[in-house]
Amino acid sequence: MTQDEGQAVTESVWDYPRPPAVDGSGTEQVVVVFGGVEVARSTQALRVLETSHPPTYYLPRAAFADGVLRAAQDAHTTWCEFKGTATYWDLVVGRVRRPRAAWSYESPSPRYHRLLGHVALMPGLVDRATCPEDGCFVDGERVRPQEGGFYGGWITSRVTGPFKGPPGTRGW
Repeated sequence: MTQDEGQAVTESVWDYPRPPAVDGSGTEQVVVVFGGVEVARSTQALRVLETSHPPTYYLPRAAFADGVLRAAQDAHTTWCEFKGTATYWDLVVGRVRRPRAAWSYESPSPRYHRLLGHVALMPGLVDRATCPEDGCFVDGERVRPQEGGFYGGWITSRVTGPFKGPPGTRGW
């Protein structure tokens, strides 16, 4: 981490560990807006930090408004060599549904037990999805989605890359 006088602390994703670490030390205000409605807010998010990736934020399930997380209609799952099997969730507000916009680890591997009861979101599936206000925000800053469509990293001015995700970075 570096800090210039009068500037915020920045982190290089190349200083993050592999296997990933779970960081629960932050108090950032994390807000998610979808369908023009605030669907989640928390100051107790966990960040998963992994070499070459922007942080992925996991919010406590209780931070989400009732009914906005629904089991993915296609029962989609993926497997992470570190965290285990991910269960996917559709984000729903009224008649608007964003398939597989969120995921969780319902039975995480022991090293990642802190993720139990937390849900992560794909900023690229939320950002401006239904209206200009939609997005993920950290301390009021709109998150830029990690490129590539597969990873769920949250890029803010706090982190520096280059980041895994764009074409040509698959083997990183």
